[in-house]
Amino acid sequence: MSIIWNTRVETPSDIEPLRDITRDAFGREYEVTFLDDLRADPVAWIPGLSFVVTAPDGKPIAYTLLTRCHVGDVPVLSLGPVAVLPAYQGQGAGGAAVRAALTTARDRPEPAAIVLGHAEYYPRFGFRQATEFGIHHPQYDGPNLMAIALGNQAVPAGALTYPVTG
Repeated sequence: MSIIWNTRVETPSDIEPLRDITRDAFGREYEVTFLDDLRADPVAWIPGLSFVVTAPDGKPIAYTLLTRCHVGDVPVLSLGPVAVLPAYQGQGAGGAAVRAALTTARDRPEPAAIVLGHAEYYPRFGFRQATEFGIHHPQYDGPNLMAIALGNQAVPAGALTYPVTG
């Protein structure tokens, strides 16, 4: 039986718990610093696009967010980090966060979302290798850089740039 996870938009009281989830999920500070840098960047950060998954008691156990990056001059969304507390990994909480983010993203003006992540995981949500769309990054080209069209919009081609590099 699959668990139905509760998802919601982040609130200010979630900031510290999400930092803890990030640290526990990745086992290091690098991604926590990256998350903090995203929050502080006025180009990258888009309020209302951080999605929290909660346990039945309301405790945050996973999240993901969408931030702004560019393909050429076109603003697109970047998915990630996606983090799940280790005790809840493999139970669909991360997938619930990704689905909530992509559902919201489809109602936004950006034509595509990009993710740098596991090449075996993200295709289940419709992501394909970014190079199939003509998207390139000098450091990240390869199977782990993926893109997805949002709505009926065309995915732009060109060089991918992130405001925050982590």
